[in-house]
Amino acid sequence: MTTRLIGIKQFRRDLTKLSKEARTKNVHFIVMRHSVPQFRVSPMTRKELEYEQLKADIAEARAQVRRGEGYSSDEVRAMLGI
Repeated sequence: MTTRLIGIKQFRRDLTKLSKEARTKNVHFIVMRHSVPQFRVSPMTRKELEYEQLKADIAEARAQVRRGEGYSSDEVRAMLGI
């Protein structure tokens, strides 16, 4: 893993190229504005991407339960004929 410091103007100008470099060469970028770090850009692995999707799915499921859109175990058994 390599870390590079880049300016915010370069980040905006070369976003596509930098994102490809981050993915293919596992390069992390720290974006600076007036010599102050603003944020870090790093590539996501497939596992991290799947984890983020799982977190979003769980959050949506919890919201559905709060809205009363869930099923009880008895309702599921009845639907499955168990």
